[in-house]
Amino acid sequence: MTATSDLGSPRLASPDLLRSVFRRHAAGVAVITARGDTGPVGFTATSLTSVSAEPPLLSFGVGTGASSWPTISGSDHVGVHILGEHQEELAATFARSGADRFGAPTSWREGPEGVPVLDDVLAWMVCRVHARVPAGDHRIVLAEVRLGDTAGAGRPLLYHQGRFNGLRD
Repeated sequence: MTATSDLGSPRLASPDLLRSVFRRHAAGVAVITARGDTGPVGFTATSLTSVSAEPPLLSFGVGTGASSWPTISGSDHVGVHILGEHQEELAATFARSGADRFGAPTSWREGPEGVPVLDDVLAWMVCRVHARVPAGDHRIVLAEVRLGDTAGAGRPLLYHQGRFNGLRD
């Protein structure tokens, strides 16, 4: 096939191109939490990926300039929470810079290994950090799932076109 008109207008690689492409990619929404010296930290992540079944490993990306990074960089354990479509505001709170992420109305408790565990999520896991891999201005955190709960009810929250959305029927 040689029809170049089907290609649109290709652009050179840039941060804007990457953001533009990934706005078109629907992703599940998770919140990553950790216990810090001065209190809990957390952030919204759309980069959560299952890596291995045996051992059970997952990964997520975190920016080295993020307020949560200093704690995540030294934590042995993290919490991973899969959000439901009813938790759009929670996702926005954990994504907002300078927000009081663990203040009201966020409902949470101290879980295993002291990890903050959010209430009313579709599923949560406590994971032991296995590695932090440099990746540009981010780190890819590889973590081994130690325990979790999938008892939450509802449908998943997605991130697409720069907005949080639910699944459509």
